Amino acid sequence: MNLIINGRERTLEAAAGSPLDTVIAALDLKGDRIAVEHNGEIAPRTQWPQTPVADGDKLEIVHFVGGGSCADGG
Repeated sequence: MNLIINGRERTLEAAAGSPLDTVIAALDLKGDRIAVEHNGEIAPRTQWPQTPVADGDKLEIVHFVGGGSCADGG
């Protein structure tokens, strides 16, 4: 399946029509650390198993990054 992921064309082994959670796994991403926009709409994580991804779809994937605090509190 061919997708546009974060503005770049990618080809995945996943079949067209695969659910979004399968596509995320095929990208080797941890679902609990990302947010996904599917064709311009935020895809709630609870809906990933029911959200089919078609050939040519656009995904924007954002990774959450944790951080520490400043030593001086500022």
